[in-house]
Amino acid sequence: MSEKRDPVQRAATGDRDLYDITDWEVRTVLDRAAVAVYDGLVTSSRYAVVLLALLVVFALFAASLGFVFLERPYVAAYVVLSVVPALGLVAYVWHTDTTTGEPLHLLAATFVLGFLFAGFAAVLNTLLQEAFALVGITWMVVVFFLVVGPVEETVKLLAVRLYAYRSDRFNAVVDGAVYGAVAGLGFATIENAIYIGRDVLQTLQATGVNADIAVLQIAAVRTFAGPGHVIYSAFAGYYLGLAKFNPENKGPIVVKGLLVAALIHATYNTAVSNLHLVYQPLGIPEALVFIAFVVLYDGFFLSVLVRKLKRYGTAYEESDAARYDEGDTDLKSVVRRID
Repeated sequence: MSEKRDPVQRAATGDRDLYDITDWEVRTVLDRAAVAVYDGLVTSSRYAVVLLALLVVFALFAASLGFVFLERPYVAAYVVLSVVPALGLVAYVWHTDTTTGEPLHLLAATFVLGFLFAGFAAVLNTLLQEAFALVGITWMVVVFFLVVGPVEETVKLLAVRLYAYRSDRFNAVVDGAVYGAVAGLGFATIENAIYIGRDVLQTLQATGVNADIAVLQIAAVRTFAGPGHVIYSAFAGYYLGLAKFNPENKGPIVVKGLLVAALIHATYNTAVSNLHLVYQPLGIPEALVFIAFVVLYDGFFLSVLVRKLKRYGTAYEESDAARYDEGDTDLKSVVRRID
C-alpha cells in the first residue's frame, strides 16, 4: 500500500521547503521540546502500567498469600518445580529460533511482565464474569470463550508488546514466538503460585494440619497445566512478530494471533472442566484421564507450532538472510556453534 500524501506534497518540487506546511522535522527549540514531552509521556505511561500491575499483584495475591511462602519456603520450591516443563518448552522454542539470539535482559523483562500482568487478567476475568452473571450468562463455556481465553492471551501479548517488541533486537518474525513463550512462562509461574498457595492456605484453615500432601497434589496438577500457557502465547507472539514486519496489515494479523491463542486456550479450559463426563462413566481414575488429555491436547498444538517454526527456519536457511547474522556474538550463536 502506497504512503498517503497531501496534494501539496504530491505536486511539490524537490527544492521547495514545506516545513510546518505539509512536512515536519525537528528544527526549533519548540520542536525539540515537543519531542521530549512526547517521549516522556510514552515512557512514563509504560512505567505507569508496570507500576499498576505490581500494585495489583500485591493487592490480590502477595498480601494474602505471601505469609504462606514466608512460613513454608518449601512451597516456593514446589512452585518452581511445577513450571519446569513449561520452562523446557520455552527453551525448545528459543532453540528453534534459527536467527540471531535474544538478549537475556529482554527475555527476563518479558518474563517479569508476563508474571505481573496476570494481575490484570485476574481483575478483568472477575469483573467480566460478574457482568455476564448480571445478564444471566453463567454457562462457563461462554465465559471461557468470551472472557478467560481472550483476556489472558491479551495480557500475555501485552507483556511482549510493551517492551521487547519495541527493541531493535526483535528483528525477526520468529522472535515473537520466543517472547510470547517467555510471557506465557511468567504468567504460568504466578498462576501456579496462586493455585498452590491458596490450596495450602485452605487446607490449613480447614484442618489445621500440615499441608504437605495438598502441596504435592496441586503442584502435580499445575505441572501439567503450565505448558499450555507457553504454547498458546507462542502462537499469539508469532503473529505479533508477523504484524511487526507487515505494518500495512498489522491490526488484523495481531487479532488473528489472539483469536488462535484464545480459541485453543478456551477449548482446553472447556474440555478440562468436563473430563468427568469421561472418567466417571468409565470408572477411570481422574488423574489418568487428565494427564492423558493434557499430553494429547498440548502435544497436538505443540506439533502445529513446531511445524510453523520449522517452516520459518527452513525459509531463513534457504535465503540469503542467514549470512547477515554471521557477526552475531550473543549466547544463541555460541550455543549454535557448540551444537
